[in-house]
Amino acid sequence: MACFLVPATEAVVTTIATKIIEKKENVKTSVSEEHTEVPEVKIPLSKKMKWLNGMLWGGSLLLAYEHLWHGEVVPYFPFLSAASNAEDAAEMLHEMSTVGVTMAVLVTCIWGGVVAVANVIASRKHKEAENQGE
Repeated sequence: MACFLVPATEAVVTTIATKIIEKKENVKTSVSEEHTEVPEVKIPLSKKMKWLNGMLWGGSLLLAYEHLWHGEVVPYFPFLSAASNAEDAAEMLHEMSTVGVTMAVLVTCIWGGVVAVANVIASRKHKEAENQGE
């Protein structure tokens, strides 16, 4: 019914966090630009957060469209068909707290796996560049 609201809320929070992290990274790189013999291959945190944002926003929009298609989201107040009476609202909140939270956690865990794999690949590239520099 409204399970897409939980990942959408996480997407809003992570988008704001990404903007803050980007500003801090831009200040950090402009203040200290170090030149090393072997360039460090590192993916900035803001880019990794953008991956999470893309996954969360994409999934949330797809689910919102599916709920709209099935008439669970309506173009008039209260916008969620289940919010019109108390019994359906209780069921909707239960779905949000179980299915919605599970989806948000699962997407975040998958993103964590993607980040871990990306870090391993980046460290291998750095080691290869280091070995070639010797």
